[in-house]
Amino acid sequence: MEIKPRQLAVLVGLTCVVPYAAADTVELETVTVTGTREATLRAETPATIESVGEYEIEDTRPAHPAEIMGRISGVHVNVTNGEGHMTAIRQPLTTGAVYLFLEDGIPTRSTGFFNHNALYEVNMPQAERIEVTKGPGTSLYGSDAIGGVINVTTKRAPLEPEGDVNVEVGEHGWWRILAGGGTTQGDNGYRGDVNITHTDGWRDGTEYDRQSVNTRWERAMEGGASLDTVLTVSNIEQQTAGTSRLSEDDYKNDPTKNYYPISFRDVQALRLSSTYEAERGDTLLSVTPYVRSNTMEYMPNWSFGYDPSIIESGHDSFGVLFKYRRDFEPMRSRFVAGMDVDYSPGGRVTRSIDAFQTDGIYTDYTVNRKVYDYDVTFTGYSPYTHFEMSPSERLRLNAGIRYDAMKYDYSNNLSSGTDKINTESANEVTYNRPADTVVRFSSFTPKIGLTYAFNNQLNGFVSYRNAFRAPSEGQLFAPGSSEVSLDLDPVKVDSYETGVRGRAGSVDYGVSVYHMVKKDDLVRFEDPNTGDRYTVNAGETRHQGVELTAGIPFAEVWRLDVSYSVTKHTYEDWVESGTDYSGNEMESAPEEMGNARLSHFPGYLNGGRIELEWERLGAYWLDQSNTEEYDGHDLLHLRANYHFDAFEIYGRVMNLTDERYATAGRYSPWGGLEFAPGLPRTVYAGAVARF
Repeated sequence: MEIKPRQLAVLVGLTCVVPYAAADTVELETVTVTGTREATLRAETPATIESVGEYEIEDTRPAHPAEIMGRISGVHVNVTNGEGHMTAIRQPLTTGAVYLFLEDGIPTRSTGFFNHNALYEVNMPQAERIEVTKGPGTSLYGSDAIGGVINVTTKRAPLEPEGDVNVEVGEHGWWRILAGGGTTQGDNGYRGDVNITHTDGWRDGTEYDRQSVNTRWERAMEGGASLDTVLTVSNIEQQTAGTSRLSEDDYKNDPTKNYYPISFRDVQALRLSSTYEAERGDTLLSVTPYVRSNTMEYMPNWSFGYDPSIIESGHDSFGVLFKYRRDFEPMRSRFVAGMDVDYSPGGRVTRSIDAFQTDGIYTDYTVNRKVYDYDVTFTGYSPYTHFEMSPSERLRLNAGIRYDAMKYDYSNNLSSGTDKINTESANEVTYNRPADTVVRFSSFTPKIGLTYAFNNQLNGFVSYRNAFRAPSEGQLFAPGSSEVSLDLDPVKVDSYETGVRGRAGSVDYGVSVYHMVKKDDLVRFEDPNTGDRYTVNAGETRHQGVELTAGIPFAEVWRLDVSYSVTKHTYEDWVESGTDYSGNEMESAPEEMGNARLSHFPGYLNGGRIELEWERLGAYWLDQSNTEEYDGHDLLHLRANYHFDAFEIYGRVMNLTDERYATAGRYSPWGGLEFAPGLPRTVYAGAVARF
């Protein structure tokens, strides 16, 4: 049978996916795609990169990113509501811009318009692969890639016609339809996926709806070139409890309560990209132009006490990712040069509101006048280089550097200066509005590392990586009462890491150790005398940890997968609101994160499996003074599926033992202990038809 160029391209692409499954699976040499923006052997990558493949995503069927991301060591994603989340990767659980979220290698949002909930703009249940690079990725990807880079890849077109429809129902009014399919005709491949999701929410006033569409057109061209065009669209509408914590008494005795049922978040996201790649001999040229549009309207419930408001924000983007790679014969050398260009006009409108309570529940609101209305255009030009060589057969060196030149062109549509407004829930609120201005940031970010193959079953690496994060448009131009927001500096990070990866018999394992120092962190604090809130550059924090992963097949039809990490995050030089916290551990920083999955593949399930998952989140401090602590929690989840002919039925039980646990917590002298309750025991069931 003749293999056409398009079919060959698909076959090459499939070798990049390492199947998870039963003991008879043939494991290929693991390949990563995030570290150098193309397929590279993980054994020659001086960084900790882990991934979850298509089969595991399909069998897990995550209802929230937290249900799949925690399988990667050192990664924890919590649930704030709907598909909202905060992430902890070598950092405490945070809403800060310390992570970079990619889809098919393209940032889902522009650097200037970061949002910590960015994963809900990606159709994760229908992804082909989720890959996480832990630690800084700034030298290749730019600002925000401090704690880690999460790259979600969309499904490729199949060689033969295929399709599937997955219908799922669950408690709390949950239902979801996932449908997809595609084919290849000659040199053209086509794929489409649709995700329609609804839930009433298990807490009061937490209804959620999602509609997502992914489409892909792949064309194999003459001379080995290819053109891949991807369009993704998502619409999300949710009432949200967000991170709205409850008093300790309500958390224990009335966890469905929501103090802020009037709050909401509506999101629309569109991304269109077309990647041209031509590989000829020892060279590769890759050019990816893209457009992107993100809009969001939301009522942030966490600010009701100091800044009650409705915010409309958004941006459109026009950009291009350019890369040229050349391989050389001496010492298996490789040189990569590239340029990223991002032009993103956007803006923000904020309206103050009066929010009204009945028996401690916010039940209604009225809209006051605008307090912010501005247009801002973010422009970024970022050339980078990357070089690799092998002085010996076992040793591989690589180094790289990136230069980011960024500019905000800001235009205020209201009067400049200080504005004050009286509100029902927060009394007098102060807003400072900067005059029209241009703000620039620039940074060089280097990296250097090496890998060494001790033998065919064991390799190790060491690396140094530098990172930075520029202030976002909201921190600069919607600064609350701050009058010096335009003087903010970028966050700076130095990261050192070493690790080993290997196989002992049939057991795959990896261990990594990291040490990261972050300076000039951007922190929002409240003046205890005036109540004013500011974003400022703070002092220095230290982040250290050990991460372990292992996959252990045994007895032919059993497999144990373990991911575990121990971390410590401390304030090294930190004074806030007149109090010195230096030497204390950071709040919301779990001391350990663990996940273990015991999978059984009995013959009577006809290719299905039974999986018992253990999820561990360790203790963490609830305040900067280290006076109150959350003890952490352990959860069990159960999944099973059965195949017959072209059909599959499945079920899962989340939080099998119905534990009361917190997805977030805090302590303050005026508010006491507060916790955001996690999902109780919840049952889901579904059926899949394939054709």
